Amino acid sequence: MTTLKLAVAGAAGRMGRAITHVIMNTPGAEVAGGLEPKGSPFIGKDMGVLAGGGETGVCVSDDPLQLFTRIDGVIDFTTPETSVYLAELAAQARIIHVVGTTGFSPGQEKAFEAAARHARIVKAGNMSLGVNLLVALTRKVAALLGEDFDIEVLEMHHKHKVDAPSGTALMLGKAAAQGRETALEDAAVYCREGHTGPRPDGAIGFATLRGGSVVGDHTVIFAGPDERVELTHRAQSREIFARGAVRAALWAKDRPSGLYSMTDVLGLDSM
Repeated sequence: MTTLKLAVAGAAGRMGRAITHVIMNTPGAEVAGGLEPKGSPFIGKDMGVLAGGGETGVCVSDDPLQLFTRIDGVIDFTTPETSVYLAELAAQARIIHVVGTTGFSPGQEKAFEAAARHARIVKAGNMSLGVNLLVALTRKVAALLGEDFDIEVLEMHHKHKVDAPSGTALMLGKAAAQGRETALEDAAVYCREGHTGPRPDGAIGFATLRGGSVVGDHTVIFAGPDERVELTHRAQSREIFARGAVRAALWAKDRPSGLYSMTDVLGLDSM
């Protein structure tokens, strides 16, 4: 079996180090490079040492153009601007781009669609197996319960997270809307303050909590007459996202160019 040569964007960050560690321990994958912005103190550092393991002989670079000529794919949990730039480079190089970044604008989303004409892009607001199962269950439960049940999406993350609601919360809200055969933009309520009046029928509400070192908690609440159903996922380690991202890269290895999601990777379309 040919080994998949993977680079890690944001190699020195918490997610980058977790991804490197998973690649180093995954059969069929190898660490082939890492990226950090120009001026980073981690340029030239060994990827294995950064990840808390032994030396790999592979060092962090600030030159994606050079790096993309010798890798099969890149795993990217960085910023929206960086991810869009890397998608363009991945399209030029005809390689795999696994994107775990969140917080994209509509225009940036279209850039991924364009890049996917030539690159194999797997993009998801959350890479974990459990969360993607939760998304599928949310869609199914929303369809079964109907509008007699009000839907609220509650999420909590560490205090350093910069976007809200989380990408995962938006995935869950979109799944709930799909279950009800409506568009999330027509149903979403992102903020409540002051005298809001009664809750609109069919609304999908969001609540955001931030604090401490919480990796990621998500609950979808279905509140109906005299009963309530709650679906919850709690992440205890960033490694669950890293494992999902590496699995996505290996899955995309023999796929044609296109824009994929973790639903495709995990085969959850039938749920």
